[in-house]
Amino acid sequence: MKIKSVRARVFQWKGKTVPPQGNFCSNAMDLVYSNTESMSTFRFHSWTVVEIETDDGIVGIGNVALAPAIAKAIIDQYLTPLVVGQDPWDYEYLWQRMYRATHAWGRKGVTMAAISAIDLAIWDILGKSVNKPVFKLLGGRTKEKIPCYYSKLYRGDLKEMQDEAQKFMDQGFTAFKMRFGYGPAHLQHGVKENLKSVEAIREVIGYDNDLMLECYMGWNLEYAKRMLPKLAKYEPRWLEEPVIADDIDGYAELNAMNIIPISGGEHEFSLYGFKQLLDKKAVSVVQYDTNRVGGITAAHKINALCEAYSVPVIPHAGQMHNYHLTMSTLASPMAEYFPIFDVEVGNELFWYIFDGEPIADNGFLQLRDDVPGLGLTLKTEYLDQFDIIE
Repeated sequence: MKIKSVRARVFQWKGKTVPPQGNFCSNAMDLVYSNTESMSTFRFHSWTVVEIETDDGIVGIGNVALAPAIAKAIIDQYLTPLVVGQDPWDYEYLWQRMYRATHAWGRKGVTMAAISAIDLAIWDILGKSVNKPVFKLLGGRTKEKIPCYYSKLYRGDLKEMQDEAQKFMDQGFTAFKMRFGYGPAHLQHGVKENLKSVEAIREVIGYDNDLMLECYMGWNLEYAKRMLPKLAKYEPRWLEEPVIADDIDGYAELNAMNIIPISGGEHEFSLYGFKQLLDKKAVSVVQYDTNRVGGITAAHKINALCEAYSVPVIPHAGQMHNYHLTMSTLASPMAEYFPIFDVEVGNELFWYIFDGEPIADNGFLQLRDDVPGLGLTLKTEYLDQFDIIE
């Protein structure tokens, strides 16, 4: 079996969207002067879909949501020549070819995300070629089903946030993640607003359910050090990405305070990046995304590394490529979950592009043993709602 062709297409959403509110989530741009609220226009409404076909007709599907148009160019110009004509079962060799050939200008960010998309499609091929789901190739079922936490609680009107939390608690969820809307630039007013939002959600879900807090890199070290003691009484399971991803020492200092566990890794890449985080004890929870971190080949190694450090892995964003890793390792106790929803920020697009994504039932996800590969197919129902760039 040899790889015959690689096809990368950008799916650009042109259908109806729900405008996000200006302070729905703090972010790294909050500290940079702007005439507009940066998050009021934040969205990623395109996705690159990669299809790799073998000479015996198997088609594997991969995807990348990080800078899709740039990822497509990297795949077309640099990565495709490295894998065409090769045996997909030599996946480690192919990963190293892509990683080392682009190392001078790649390593992290969109290039690693492009490598991830190729790698995902290769693993989809492997599963389909032996009629097994990918998680069976990675170690098999380690859980009867996957616990998941509800992850859409964007900062908005507090009563609407409470109603949303109640709705999904009624559906059986016992863990929730909410976003802070404010950071250092919003001064003491923002501090009070952040605390009010946490208190509002705790009023609904109580203290028998888990609550996670998300900053999305919108704070800095000084602000985070002031906030941690104020947040401790709400007993969060973790505080996510309090500072920018490059401030590894900042993560380590916050984690060492032992007030609230610090999580991160959504914007980290490759085995080497996570070794640095773990060696510095920078995070208590690792949150890579398989379609960014280097694909399944890289994520599988990171899982083993995290297991050795006794640091749990809870991948970013849910989605099928992450669920296969979560199912196949004891290092991953649970998964993130975004529900089917109107297109807003961009995570929702996965539901509009792919069929096969599992729907949570009573706070759990299930992967089927009888669906080979990643279990995804391209959805045709919404094709007219996309501009597709070949």
